[in-house]
Amino acid sequence: MDLATDKSILRKSLRKARRDHVAAQPDAVRALLFHRPPAPLLAKLGDEAVIGLYHATGAEAPAAGYARFFHEAGHTVALPHFASETSLMEFRVHTEPHGESDLVEGPFGIKQPAPDAPLISPDVLFVPLVGFTEDLARLGQGGGHYDRWLAANPGRIAIGLAWDVQLCEALPTEPHDIALDAVVTPTRIYGLN
Repeated sequence: MDLATDKSILRKSLRKARRDHVAAQPDAVRALLFHRPPAPLLAKLGDEAVIGLYHATGAEAPAAGYARFFHEAGHTVALPHFASETSLMEFRVHTEPHGESDLVEGPFGIKQPAPDAPLISPDVLFVPLVGFTEDLARLGQGGGHYDRWLAANPGRIAIGLAWDVQLCEALPTEPHDIALDAVVTPTRIYGLN
């Protein structure tokens, strides 16, 4: 098997584990998780940092609580925006994380800021993932959007949000895969020494 096949099989297995894990959590418990960033993480971020988040789909670790928290703390919040399925990922300002009235459906069926929202480049980027390792390797959805954006925008802090069940002993990696600076789960922070 080649690396792409290995990654595809692993993604399928990890997505199922993630779905099962989320389905087993009571709604009341799930609503409390990822409500606000942990204090050790906040201590590493500047007060003026532009925060890039994502609009979670399916069983992804939710990022809406972080969006509300950072917005209320006075940070500019941005979400990924795609002009089309073949365009590069860019970030646009997300002005209303409480009601999400500034979001529209994007080409992948994920809510994103409207095309006329201001373009911005986050200083800190919270990213979704399918799997991660203790040494901060990340297995994404397979489109390479975040790896390309991080490669084109060096010096940004990249933090994964994940369920504990997504931790892997090892992941197949390729030269273009960019490691994270940290991963936050409901029970632990990996990285950010």
